[in-house]
Amino acid sequence: MLSTKIKILLADDDEDDCMLFKEVIDESQLQVKVELVHNGIKLMELLNKAVEEDLELPNALFLDLNMPLKNGYCCLEEIKTDMRLRHLPVIIYSTSMISSNVNKIFEIGAHYYICKPVDFDKLKKAIIHAISLILNNPASQPSRDGFLLSDSKSLLF
Repeated sequence: MLSTKIKILLADDDEDDCMLFKEVIDESQLQVKVELVHNGIKLMELLNKAVEEDLELPNALFLDLNMPLKNGYCCLEEIKTDMRLRHLPVIIYSTSMISSNVNKIFEIGAHYYICKPVDFDKLKKAIIHAISLILNNPASQPSRDGFLLSDSKSLLF
């Protein structure tokens, strides 16, 4: 398994989903520090503060789409249009699987898309796979074929 110290930012307002995410990380062999924010405004404040104060950005952002105050779509657009943040790998982490939305998110520039599986083992596999992919190639977005990291590929494109 990977042994590098990894810094992950999770933006999700659902406490149960945050708990499951942290449980996945705890059970993995990864050395990961997870920081949580529960809405889009807090997320953008944190990222903007990091770049303004020349702090280290996370290795990856796991971003829920349906959050209060500012949703994940708006945050993703802000991140990908800000020259200081656009290189940040963003993994969408959502229950939504509407193909037109997934296509839009791909076009905006998210790296990967995880539709939150109900099965814990599938969730664990998807999250660890996403982290591995980001660590091995943080700069580039995959092709559409490699964008979705879940069992629902037949719903897309």
